[in-house]
Amino acid sequence: MASFGKVSRLVTAAGALTALGVGAVAYTGSWEGKRNSSYRDVAGIWTVCYGATRNVGPDMRLSDKECDERLLADLREHEVGMRACLKQPDALPDPSYKAFLDLTFNIGVGAFCSSTARKRLDAGDLAGACVALTWFNKAGGRTIPGLVARRRTGSGNRAPEYKLCMAGVK
Repeated sequence: MASFGKVSRLVTAAGALTALGVGAVAYTGSWEGKRNSSYRDVAGIWTVCYGATRNVGPDMRLSDKECDERLLADLREHEVGMRACLKQPDALPDPSYKAFLDLTFNIGVGAFCSSTARKRLDAGDLAGACVALTWFNKAGGRTIPGLVARRRTGSGNRAPEYKLCMAGVK
């Protein structure tokens, strides 16, 4: 299921952020929030910056610049993984692409690639994939109110993922 299209919709070949990349960074960052010092998340996992968990331990402190760089690198890595398991990643409209990239960043490439959301995307069922996106509302085996709010239909100053995803449905 490899993607043979663009390598990234977030960054140009010259390394500059695209409009979609700027939006994805802002969107993910707004939901994750930023904490420069490491902490344990709701599932007890060491986390820093905008939700980064790789190579994070106690007593870490990163600068704002390091957090921003790490978020972009993490999004690019998750984008590569997401694209690799989708049949036609470039067929996704930008809002839906951004919603599924944020989901992939939040749940991991493996979970996204084995998800019903991915299966529905590959079957051409974007609306059904957007519904499946809302099912990811648990961490550490518990339903997390913040994840329910993040993924459900609703309004507010930050567009929930479902609403963002459905903005791409014709």
